[in-house]
Amino acid sequence: MIEWLEQHILPCVYKQYLGFECPGCGIQRSFIALLKGDFAESFELYPPLIFILVLLITVAAQLIFDLKYGALILKIMFISTALAVFLNFIYRFL
Repeated sequence: MIEWLEQHILPCVYKQYLGFECPGCGIQRSFIALLKGDFAESFELYPPLIFILVLLITVAAQLIFDLKYGALILKIMFISTALAVFLNFIYRFL
């Protein structure tokens, strides 16, 4: 499966046509590195992936278990994830 994913990575339309990376550039390669177990390379390629995965796990936990403070936790996780993506984009843009 990992080999198939590596062979079918989608190109970034923003980078192709506008010449600069989008806020999600690197997420596919980072996810593949994470599947291979290379956490350091995954973090180097796209640091916000960890925030995104934790957010998805939190959403799943909220839907399954209906956590007492789930809405507040999700708001904090969403803001943290959005901030991580934005800061990563600015860092790569500069």
